Amino acid sequence: MPKRDPILVNSMDSSSSIAVGIWDGSTPGILKALNPHRHDHYTCMLVDAGQLEVLFDFEQLTMPAGTLFVCPPHQVHQITTALGASGYYISFEGHHMTRSAKDILDASLNETIILSLSAPEQQWFTAILDSLKNLDRINNTASKEVQQPLLSAFIAQAVICHQRKLAAGSISHSPRVISITNEFRNLVRSDYRSLKRPSAYAQRLNISVAHLNDVVKKVTGLSASALIQKEILSEAQRLLYYSRLSIKEISVQLGYKDTKYFIRLFTKKAGRSPGDYRKTLRSNPDLD
Repeated sequence: MPKRDPILVNSMDSSSSIAVGIWDGSTPGILKALNPHRHDHYTCMLVDAGQLEVLFDFEQLTMPAGTLFVCPPHQVHQITTALGASGYYISFEGHHMTRSAKDILDASLNETIILSLSAPEQQWFTAILDSLKNLDRINNTASKEVQQPLLSAFIAQAVICHQRKLAAGSISHSPRVISITNEFRNLVRSDYRSLKRPSAYAQRLNISVAHLNDVVKKVTGLSASALIQKEILSEAQRLLYYSRLSIKEISVQLGYKDTKYFIRLFTKKAGRSPGDYRKTLRSNPDLD
């Protein structure tokens, strides 16, 4: 496995950049997902029967029948148990999403969106997935003119369900505030290895550092600097658990030439050194 990315990255196999199908505990894709991995695209799974247990960045979650989850690119996860589980999957690249849908989904600080569906909602999502899955059989090929509207409807309804879940006690922000925050977070996800200071991102966004901090704090409750450090810390934690890279190699991969500085920063934020953190994770049977 390449040293530059020791965590397996699954790419889209479909030339249309959309893939849909059914799965159970013996499906090759599910067996492959028993190992830690991340995607370079969005993946949604609908649990139709049984129970699925998935480890999302060290958090073990149980998803019974009637659960729909939306997993964004680059988040590390693995299926730990598929207890008689079966259902549907749909994978797609980000360009299939409208800007407003992507902004809403990206605004969630929880990387993976998990929805407990009502019976009518589950029936609706199942019908859309069945329609998408059967396009090849009807047309001998997946017609984009039909495929894209069905996918757009699926994504839009998932967003509505997500918004409904967050509605209680939520604070509304202007579209501009949400847009700046999401642009910043997407820049951080792609460039945190080389850009460590809020001023660099503010320059990219053509706004002042003060305005960036004010906007980001309103939406997330965290400063711009804290979000940058959170992204770095999360990736460091993934590499410490999922890879066999040395702490020096991890430091370099995260953009720190000074390993001692990286160790001090990690220790300050995580409350323990990288070495101790790795030992603690490896000794936890729930994460093995």
